[in-house]
Amino acid sequence: MNLHGVKFAGTGSYVPERVLTNHDLERMVDTSDEWIRTRTGILERRIAADDQPTSALAHAAAAAALAAAGRDAAEIELIVVATLTPDHPFPNTACYVQQKLGAHKAACFSLEAACSGFLYGLQAAAALIQTGIYRNALVIGAEKLSSLVDWTDRNTCVLFGDGAGAVVLERTDANHNALLASNLGADGNYSELLYVPAGGSALPASHATLDQRLNCIKMNGREVFKLAVGAMVGAANEVMAQTGIPIAEVRWLVPHQANDRIIQAVGKRLGIPEERVFVNLDKYGNTSAATIPIALDEIVRGGAVEHGENLLLVAFGGGLTWGAVLIRW
Repeated sequence: MNLHGVKFAGTGSYVPERVLTNHDLERMVDTSDEWIRTRTGILERRIAADDQPTSALAHAAAAAALAAAGRDAAEIELIVVATLTPDHPFPNTACYVQQKLGAHKAACFSLEAACSGFLYGLQAAAALIQTGIYRNALVIGAEKLSSLVDWTDRNTCVLFGDGAGAVVLERTDANHNALLASNLGADGNYSELLYVPAGGSALPASHATLDQRLNCIKMNGREVFKLAVGAMVGAANEVMAQTGIPIAEVRWLVPHQANDRIIQAVGKRLGIPEERVFVNLDKYGNTSAATIPIALDEIVRGGAVEHGENLLLVAFGGGLTWGAVLIRW
């Protein structure tokens, strides 16, 4: 089979208007701005309105990406939404985005790989384009994590925010393929280090689960930190080895924005200088599957990447899942 290439035709992002600062959280739980800043690097995060489901955030980011690509929604053949906060258990959130956009030709599916979801979605959509099944795709990472946060748990409520990012992928000549290499992985043995215990078929929502806040995010932060760094570094080294491109030729490391200490540790172990590690964690907190596409859109719209430069995208999330993708802009 002769494979096609894939190019990035446009990027977009959206964050809600409401800003929740560390000082706001000081009035909600037993914490402090200094504690949050020094341990996470987060200063503030965005919180969606009650009437803004995940699909609304995804729609806004997708519309921006389509405008950047100069494409009408009616031209889009595939929509992939990576999210762990769907509007409903079903139908899938991509169908709601399709309806909001008017992308009536598009096949739609959502996937859940937690914070690695956008990279999983990117690889899935790219493969469907490369094999000739679709000519283009809209890939979105979107989360309303505020709907899963336990606002009484000072160890987790300070970490998360809401937002969405999107890219338009299009078929191109195989010699101009923008996705140079990818490596995705998972280890279900660590699934309960970072998860939401209740609300699914294993433990359906009930008065008891709600009273115990089992419908909220639970995390063993110390163990997640150790595993996150190793997994992201390993995946990144794998994609660099696949291409033979030296790490010095990576213009930006674009990591999942979970914790500044994790980000800095990954950059250091890969040998990428701090000034080439993109960080916007301070503004948005951890938006799970949305962090990388939001960061990518900020890089592109800020003119911080030029044609032909390499970007290394790395992520880690609940599952446990991880991934790395090397792209040439």
